[in-house]
Amino acid sequence: MNRPDLLGALPELPRDAEGPVFREPWEAQAFAMAVALHERGTFTWSEWAATLAVEIKTAQAAGDPDTGETYYQHWLAALEKLVAAKALASRLELATRRDQWDRAARATPHGAPIELANDPQQRNPH
Repeated sequence: MNRPDLLGALPELPRDAEGPVFREPWEAQAFAMAVALHERGTFTWSEWAATLAVEIKTAQAAGDPDTGETYYQHWLAALEKLVAAKALASRLELATRRDQWDRAARATPHGAPIELANDPQQRNPH
């Protein structure tokens, strides 16, 4: 399956005439990770689309207004679910890394790049 086929399989994907549109860098990174894992054969694109659809429907049932602003949050949730299901990382590892990035983001001055090294708990005191 080539990339135009991938994009066609996701009709809700935010896009313009040139392809996917991302509001934040993390959205592009999550998109790229899913495509790369698919290209490595980690999961089929139909498996990906089905997992993403479940995440979106679950969020809608919980009250997500489905305005498109949360699309990549669902994308990330689907990616984490498949990564755990394929034993690439455990749910605990994913949660730990998410917490590390959250602390790093809160510790990073506005406008500076967020780096995992900014996590206060990861810094070496010496």
